[in-house]
Amino acid sequence: MDNLEGESEVVGQMERPQEPLIYGLPDDIALLCLARVPREYHTVLKFVSRRWRELAHSEEWYTCRRKHNLDETWIYALCRDKFEQVCCYVLDPNSARRCWKQTRELPSRSLLRKGVGFEVLGKKLYLMGGCRWSEDATDETYCYDAANNSWAEANPLSTARCYFACEVLDQKIYAIGGLGLNSSVPHSWDTFDPCTNSWSSHADGNIIPEIEDSFVLGGKIYIRCGRSAVTNHVYAVVYEPSSGTWQHADADMISGWQGPAVVVDETLYVLDESSGTRLMMWDKDLREWVAIGRLSPLLTRPPCKLVAVGKSIYVIGKGRSTVVVDVSNAGNGGGMMVSSSIPKLTSNDEIISCKCLAI
Repeated sequence: MDNLEGESEVVGQMERPQEPLIYGLPDDIALLCLARVPREYHTVLKFVSRRWRELAHSEEWYTCRRKHNLDETWIYALCRDKFEQVCCYVLDPNSARRCWKQTRELPSRSLLRKGVGFEVLGKKLYLMGGCRWSEDATDETYCYDAANNSWAEANPLSTARCYFACEVLDQKIYAIGGLGLNSSVPHSWDTFDPCTNSWSSHADGNIIPEIEDSFVLGGKIYIRCGRSAVTNHVYAVVYEPSSGTWQHADADMISGWQGPAVVVDETLYVLDESSGTRLMMWDKDLREWVAIGRLSPLLTRPPCKLVAVGKSIYVIGKGRSTVVVDVSNAGNGGGMMVSSSIPKLTSNDEIISCKCLAI
């Protein structure tokens, strides 16, 4: 008899309808309401109920916010601190305080590695490869889910590598060149397809060693190495996805690529750090580089990295010093540019890479 009563209780619990997200509203309407909550409060939502927590972690939530243009972009900076450990900080550009906050500590095995790859795909950050003076290049890959603030081990690279370029093209991650366990690594690249959750390896002799910077423009990946000490020319190649090959990049455009680059609305910008900090723009119609203006030496702390959020370029230097330039209001010329900045920080952390992630 007791068994029958226990079974009835279990059946009753199984048949009990799921609680609505918001009482009195269909779940699809409740989702639209909750999706409008600013990203900075998503952590608070997770404490309201189990269903809200599950929703905030779900692809449904992520897709809904993107579909209705409700997603908000935060900037993630991969840094190296005074103890030579790798750490990650996040910045909400829309926050009134606009201050960098440290994310959950990175996986312990990657903390002392150098030459690691850092990339964003969807709502996840990927930390790939790297090496140490006592450790060869590795293929280890870790994934950070920004929605639930947690790291997990992911499928490894096809090729162990360090000091390589990372870009996203057609919703796939490209890990390009760098150094590895054999001489073929500098002339190869790995591609991660999230649909199959797997990496594939490719090779092309035109891929350059010692990659210093990269960007995606016009559906193509550009990578460059440093200026040649012999010819004083910048050497760069471009990936043509239609043929799956790497070709020499346009000499006119590459001639002005002398610093960190970023693309805003299919327009290429470069921060020239050779003498102060000067923002340059590639005018594809005139086929020439145009000086937008100089940034105050009191605000920038080179070497810097660039990321773009909307029409604004974020210039992030040592210690996560941050200068914001609205390129839609920037005039062409050599004068000092009007910009805003985040209060000066006392840290001297080195900026390894900066990426944007929207939820």
